[in-house]
Amino acid sequence: MQNYDHKDLEQKVQQHWENNKTFVVTEDSAKEKFYCLSMFPYPSGKLHMGHVRNYTIGDAISRFQRLQGKNVMQPIGWDAFGLPAENAAIKNNTAPALWTYENIKHMKKQLKRLGFSYDWNREITTCTPEYYRWEQKFFTQLYKKGLVYKKTSYVNWCSNDQTVLANEQVENGRCWRCDSKIVQRKIPQWFIKITKYAQEMLDDLDHLDGWPNMVKAMQRNWIGRSEGVEVFFRIGKIQLRAYTTRPDTIMGVTCLLISVNHPIVEKIKKNNPKLTTFINEHRNIKITETGIAGIENKGMATNLTVTHPLNNRELPVYITNFIMMDYGTGVAMAVPAHDQRDYAFATKYSLDIIPVIKPEDKSKLNISKKAYTDKGILFNSDEFNGLKFQDAFNAISKKLETKGRGRKTVNFRLRDWNISRQRYWGAPIPMVTTEDGEIHLVPSEKLPVILPENVMMNSGGNPIKTNPEWVKTTLNDQPALRETDTFDTFMESSWYYARYCSPKAEDILDPGKANYWLPVDQYVGGIEHACMHLLYSRFFHKLLRDEGYLKSNEPFKKLLCQGMVLGDAFFHIDEKGNKEWIAPTDVTTKYDNEGQIEKVLDNQGRQVDYAGMIKMSKSKKNGIDPQAIVDKYGADTIRLFTMFASPAEMTLEWKESGVEGANRFLKRVWKLVQEHSKKGVIETLNISSLSENQKELRFYIHKTIAKVSDDINRRQTFNTAIAAIMELTNKLAKAPKNDTQNRAILDEGFKAIILMLYPITPHISYKLWTVLGESDIDSALWPVFDPKALITNNKTIVIQVNGKLRAKLCIPGNITQEQIKELSLNNKNVTKFISGQTIHKIIYIPDKLINIVIN
Repeated sequence: MQNYDHKDLEQKVQQHWENNKTFVVTEDSAKEKFYCLSMFPYPSGKLHMGHVRNYTIGDAISRFQRLQGKNVMQPIGWDAFGLPAENAAIKNNTAPALWTYENIKHMKKQLKRLGFSYDWNREITTCTPEYYRWEQKFFTQLYKKGLVYKKTSYVNWCSNDQTVLANEQVENGRCWRCDSKIVQRKIPQWFIKITKYAQEMLDDLDHLDGWPNMVKAMQRNWIGRSEGVEVFFRIGKIQLRAYTTRPDTIMGVTCLLISVNHPIVEKIKKNNPKLTTFINEHRNIKITETGIAGIENKGMATNLTVTHPLNNRELPVYITNFIMMDYGTGVAMAVPAHDQRDYAFATKYSLDIIPVIKPEDKSKLNISKKAYTDKGILFNSDEFNGLKFQDAFNAISKKLETKGRGRKTVNFRLRDWNISRQRYWGAPIPMVTTEDGEIHLVPSEKLPVILPENVMMNSGGNPIKTNPEWVKTTLNDQPALRETDTFDTFMESSWYYARYCSPKAEDILDPGKANYWLPVDQYVGGIEHACMHLLYSRFFHKLLRDEGYLKSNEPFKKLLCQGMVLGDAFFHIDEKGNKEWIAPTDVTTKYDNEGQIEKVLDNQGRQVDYAGMIKMSKSKKNGIDPQAIVDKYGADTIRLFTMFASPAEMTLEWKESGVEGANRFLKRVWKLVQEHSKKGVIETLNISSLSENQKELRFYIHKTIAKVSDDINRRQTFNTAIAAIMELTNKLAKAPKNDTQNRAILDEGFKAIILMLYPITPHISYKLWTVLGESDIDSALWPVFDPKALITNNKTIVIQVNGKLRAKLCIPGNITQEQIKELSLNNKNVTKFISGQTIHKIIYIPDKLINIVIN
């Protein structure tokens, strides 16, 4: 019998796939299409376990759908622009392009070693002119439609990375990539009008039935639609607009608050040195909706007042450091009695606090220590007294509109997409500025604007800014300067899924091919992209639709967000009190009798601390090299472990003992199938002549087929599907093998197991399929359960001893209660627990369980 040699087997099978172009697909109207896609990788140098998990899930789904007879496309490519390449190039004294292409070459080999069924003919690399030329062309189309504009505005500036960040790339006032504090800087930037699509993007979330509710909720919150009222105030000839969702509290307004970044402050601060100092101190601080992390909310009074729009009270005007300029209008009405932030501000600066809302349940209003923020009944509000929230909303907004001092409006948290980045390694923005200061599109015949690749990086910033040969150009024979900002790299990842449909098209898309494949039927990737990549892709899809390239409204029908991979992490506290992280391979762990960690020593003999199972990362040195696992156990083993160890959407704890277990299982399947095949020709199964025991085994085979089919296709619970396959394998291993019909049933069972394992462990399945006498598993069809096999009079009884499960008993439907008790007491898995014990009583619940109670 041939031994299971994963290295030789996997190499031969992968070579077969490549030689036969097994996974290359074209459009076929005679077949149902299925487009499966996993978020493409950044070419960082080597795969990590997060990649392996993500792409194994996608590949398992692709292979399963292929076995359903569908025309399956699963492409792959490289998200190749970005800041990490620049930083790595500086560190390694090389060019970002060279570093990127070398990484792609290495990671491509790693992906192929894992046996993923990609159509490599569709491979794209976003840093090549062949890709980004169409992005530049599409940008010019959007500009002509008025969906692109340039303006000077305050932006999120990361001083460490020397670039602008979109709001979505700022987390708690810090850079999403390097964790540096973000400041506000006023510079010219390019924007795309994503806000024009805000309502449609919000509404269409209701049609994404295949998306996790959490992701949809995150997008709803980020788009942030609210219905409110804009209230108008005047300072001189300038009209200020304050947006509020609580116009019912308007009679409690005691102050007008203005952002330090509002344009009007330039006029207000004149001849006021103290106010100028305050504004300059706070202008560059990034403000979020929850305030400023670690910084006190402050304000400074001006010498100005405004008139209350309904009761003509004079209200003081304050400049503050906590009003957002990029959400709402940069102006807010302070209602201290009914807003906690305003309450704290009014208390600090001794402003009036006027309550105008009281509880609807008639309980006593108490604002002695904090604001009352619930909706209730109006009082102290003149003609609006006694109204509840909605009636007050309508009446007050109507009164404001009648007086010309306000209007109902809808506001969105979503801001226009800032696509300018002050970095080199990105797609050039195809704009030029002529000597007269006018900005122009680069003519389509001069596209693409190619980024020079033979550039050595230094820490001084963007090298093309200081390259006159590249910056200087001409437009209509007139001298001009190129735009030196590059596109936000989310531009490339926002439409790559569509380019896969026609990667060689002489336009951004081939509409015929794109509309055959799109939308993507299954998308796999991390939930951390919910409010960036996934949001931008939805927007870009609608832009492509409105330009006539696509017919569908959304890019991804079904979304699966896989969980993180966790690994053991260890650290030592150095002399300065800092954590020195130590790789798991450099420690020796001692366990107690219960399997808990008792003591950990590093290779220097020092005792180190165990940080627990945390997300694998380079910084924590707890990552596992997938290549080493593939070399040791094989691609099928690592694929099986990652799919079995945890539900796909949950975190996965890396345990090499689990990997060893997966490998043992594959070896067992290998041995069982080999031994089965050695016994010779299999006769045709005669279903009508099967014994009760044979019917029972066949029932279990087809019950497993039904369960695994549902687990993979509908529920996407791959771990439970694998568990069911393992249980069936155990059944077949113990089944009788000495009869022609027994062997025929075993043959049916083993073929079902190999087909069901194929999406997850394709190499071993490919080989064992031929061992079972079949030709090409890549052209096979998924097993279909026989409904007649599931019709049985047998029933399963659970046997418990003192309430604990000890066995299961499959019995005929006509068996008596006394016979059930006798079979239970003589079951070998039960006798070892009751032997020598006194049976106190036996509890029987018909057709369900029997519980043997012992002293």
